[in-house]
Amino acid sequence: MTPASGDTAGLPDTERLARLRLAFSDNVGPSTWHHLVGHFGTAEAALEGLPELASRAGAGRRVRLYPLDKALRDIELTHRYGGVPVTFGEEAYPTLLAEAGHAPPVLFIKGRAELLNAPCCAIVGSRNASANGRRFARELAMTLGRAGWTVASGLARGIDTAAHQAALETGTIAVMATGLDVIYPAENETLAARIADTGCLVTEMPPGTQPRAELFPRRNRIIAGMSTGVAVIEAALRSGSLITARLANEMGRDVFAMPGSPYDPRSSGTNRLIQDGATLLGSADEIAGLLPQHGHRRRGLAEPLVAIQAPQTTGNDSGGMANGDRDGVLNLLGPDPVELDLLIRESGLTARQVQEVLLELDLAGRLERHPGQLVSLVG
Repeated sequence: MTPASGDTAGLPDTERLARLRLAFSDNVGPSTWHHLVGHFGTAEAALEGLPELASRAGAGRRVRLYPLDKALRDIELTHRYGGVPVTFGEEAYPTLLAEAGHAPPVLFIKGRAELLNAPCCAIVGSRNASANGRRFARELAMTLGRAGWTVASGLARGIDTAAHQAALETGTIAVMATGLDVIYPAENETLAARIADTGCLVTEMPPGTQPRAELFPRRNRIIAGMSTGVAVIEAALRSGSLITARLANEMGRDVFAMPGSPYDPRSSGTNRLIQDGATLLGSADEIAGLLPQHGHRRRGLAEPLVAIQAPQTTGNDSGGMANGDRDGVLNLLGPDPVELDLLIRESGLTARQVQEVLLELDLAGRLERHPGQLVSLVG
C-alpha cells in the first residue's frame, strides 16, 4: 500500500523531524511540547535550547534527547507500513483534536487522511458486549454513516469492533494505543487492514510500540478530541469508555449513552452517565438530529502552532533572570494548583519569564499542569 494520503507539504523536513524528536525526548509530554515550541518558536530551536533549560532546574541533570537515528527509523518504518507521520499544525492534522488541550504533537496515520477532518462521532463501549449492545452499535454506525458522519472508535473487541465493521463503507477511524504495525487485539488484524483501505488508522505511538495499560487512556483522549460527540454503549462503572466520555465532556463535546438494565453491570456506567447529564439514546435514528452541525476549519501552516501569548523567539534567551527570580517563582508554587495569571502577578516577572521557569520545572519532572491554566509542584 502507498503511504497515507494527506497534505504534509509546506513544512521543512528538518522541522518535522525535530518535532518528532522533541515529542519523544525525556519529560516532554504533549503539554510541555506545546509550551517549548511556543517559547522557542520552532522545534529545531527547542531541541537546541532543551539541555540548558533542563539543567537549570534539574541540578545538572542531563536531558535525554530522542536520538536522531531513532527518529529517522520511526519515519522509515512508518512509510514502510504504508503510513505517514503528521505533526501538530500540518494541514492533515485533525482540526478538532488540535483545539483540544494537550493535543498529541505527532500522529502516525495510515489510510484516508481526509477523514481526520470530516465530521466525526465516536462510538465506544464494552469489550464484553451483549448481542443487543453490538446490534445497537452497528445500527448507530450505519445511521451516522448515512448521515455523512465518520465513525471513530478504538479497535477493541465488542462495541468498537461492531461499530468499525458497520462503518467500513461510509468511513471509520480506528485510534490505536500501539504502533501502526502492532494490531491489538490480534484477532482484529483483518479488520485493521480493511480500515486502512477504506478508512484510517491513527496512533500517537511510534512503530513497534506494544500495548501497555497506560497507553489506552491516551488513546481515549484522541478519540474524544477528534469527535464532535461520543456515544457510549454498555460500559461498566470503571471502564475506558467512561474515561473517554469524561474527557469528551471536559472538551465540550456531546456525550450520548444507551440506557440498560440496572441488573446488567455492563450498563451501570451508561446509566450513571445519563444520571450525570449525558443525552439518552433511545434509538439509533435519534443521534444524527442531536449532533450539532460542526463546521470544520482547516488549519493553515501560517497559523500559530500553539496558543501561548508569550513572544516567540528562536534563541535560548533567559530574559536576564537571576537565580533569585527562579527561586521566587518556586516559592510561590506548592502542591495545590495555582492559576498561571496569579503566579505572574505575584512574581513580578513577565509572562515569558514565568513560562521559562515552569518549563525548567517541567523538564525536571517537578511540575504538574492542570486544566484551566493551573500548575502545581509534584511531590
